[in-house]
Order: sequence, then C-alpha cells, then structure tokens
Amino acid sequence: MKSSNLIITMGDPAGIGPEILLKALKDPIITQTCHLTVIGTRSLFEQTYQHLRHTGEVADPDRFEMIDIPLDRITQGQIITGRGNAASGAASFAYLEEAINRTLRGAFQGIVTAPIAKSCWKAAGYNYPGQTEVLGQIAGIDKFGMLFVGRSPYTGWTLRTLLATTHIPLNEVSAALNPQLMSLKLDLLINCLQQYFNIKNPQIVIAGLNPHSGEQGQLGREEKDWLNDWLETEQKQRYDVKLVGLIPPDTMWIKPAQSWYGNLNNSSNKVDNSADAYLALYHDQGLIPVKLMAFDQAINTTIGLPFIRTSPDHGTAFDIAGKGIARATSMKAAIELASELIYHKLK
Repeated sequence: MKSSNLIITMGDPAGIGPEILLKALKDPIITQTCHLTVIGTRSLFEQTYQHLRHTGEVADPDRFEMIDIPLDRITQGQIITGRGNAASGAASFAYLEEAINRTLRGAFQGIVTAPIAKSCWKAAGYNYPGQTEVLGQIAGIDKFGMLFVGRSPYTGWTLRTLLATTHIPLNEVSAALNPQLMSLKLDLLINCLQQYFNIKNPQIVIAGLNPHSGEQGQLGREEKDWLNDWLETEQKQRYDVKLVGLIPPDTMWIKPAQSWYGNLNNSSNKVDNSADAYLALYHDQGLIPVKLMAFDQAINTTIGLPFIRTSPDHGTAFDIAGKGIARATSMKAAIELASELIYHKLK
C-alpha cells in the first residue's frame, strides 16, 4: 500500500482523545502503514503519558511527530481531565482549525479527528453542530455528508451508512428533507462508493421516514407526497446503480445485522447478500443500529471534502478520561480507513 500522510488532532484534551491517540500510536501496525503527525498541546500529551506509562500501553510523545499548539498559562490551568469546559473546547477547536488549514495547503492528504464536545465548543463561543460542519465551512464546501463505515470482526462484511440529515433536532428533520437534498446525498454516496471503495455498480438501500414508511399516508405523508416519486425518478435515471426502498426503518436493519454477525454457531460465517450502502434519513435512524453493531469498529467519514477525513464514532467519554480504560479500537480503525481511502484515491 502506498504510504499516506495524515494529521491527527488531539480532540478535547479533557476527554479520552489524548489517551486513545497514545494507545493507537503504540501499535507498530498503525505507525508503519502510514506517515502520522499529531497536532495538539505537547505538555498535555506528556501529562497523559506520565499518568499512564506504567500500563505499558501508551506511546512516548517524544517518539512521534507533533505540531505543538501551546496554550496560555490560564487556559491550560483550566483544563482538567474528565471535566470538559470552555478552555478545553477552545483548545480542541484550535487543533482542528490548524489541521484543516495545513491540509488545505497541501501538507497532509487527510485528517483523523479525535472526539470533541459540542457543549464545550459552545461554551468557548463556537456555535457549530459538530466537526463535520467546521470542515466543510473552512474547506469552502457546502456539499458533504457523514458516512459511517465499519468492518465486521465476525464476517469481514463492511457496513456503510450515510445520513441524509445530521446534527439537527428531530422536529426539524421533515422540513430539512427535500428532493434536492436527497439527490445530493445520493450523488455523494455513489461517487464515494465508486471512487474510494471500487464498487462500480453499487446496491443502495434507502429508508423511509415514518413508521412502516408512512403506510400510504396513514402514518405520515412524506413518502406519499414526494419521497416515493423522488425514488422512482432516481431509479429511472441511474442505470449503473440499484436503488432499493423505501424500506420501513424498523425492518431495514435486519439484513445488515445478519451480515454483520453471520451465523455465530457456524465457523464459515457466510455473509448474506446485503447492500453496499444504506441511506438513513436522520441521525438516530442511522446511528442507533450502527452503534449497536459496530460501536468499536464504526468510523465517521466526511465525504465530499477535497481531502480525506475520518474520526472514531464515539465521544469524549469524560466519565472515564484519565482512568486508562479507554479503548483505542475505533481510533486505530479510523487511521487505517483514512490510509486505505487515500490509497484508493491515488490508484
């Protein structure tokens, strides 16, 4: 595999970001497959290392490349492990902003982001729904999507789920959805599958919005009023893609779960003929099943950007920060996926 050049952000320094980064960088498989540079505050990494070095599970910060973003004495004094606040939010935003700018200047091919806390960003004066929106704004891109990718440890099957809407309240979902948005997200998904996963004729399953996909307007009218017509038009226009839907949300995830877990009583674990990707219409419709199946494996991938971006699909976990029990599985997977996507892009 061609060597990829990635920058990894520290995330919220009061959360588990520093710990999972040091644990990931302790793994020689991770450090040997791609060129990695960490961006964050060196003194905070060193504090984490000194606190956890007795476990033997963390890398020495002196042994990897780092872009140090020093903090003023007052701000750093306010950062306390396990207690996210405005100071930790300001720090995590600074790391992300600098990583994006350096990547846009060509210093890196992709970014892997450790978790941040939106509430801490807000306390620091940054009113963004999440890192995805900051990436899009600084990159000057308004057409992007959140794709969640996970490879099953049981069968090797890959789950790919794109969200049509992301970080908005549930009562705003219906108003946010429209044919233009759905076509945009579908375009992004198809291009990603073809360009980065080498799936030339993908099969994509699309969820309904309402229970039973509206049941002919009895349980919600969006399907009857426009979603069904939108899907029929897309099916006619896209000759190289198989679109399946609108599948009732409560049954759409049965087949993916079977492909994810396989037959646990049968060592062959033959994977069922599931789809290449799934398009969910709102945040929890897609992420509850993804996290149930693939909490430690799922990776948040922002598609549509001029560079690769991946992130572990979990939060800052302030409640366990500093205890040495945070798992780096998802961070490692995020680094590996970013490297893999860059490799396919360069082919």
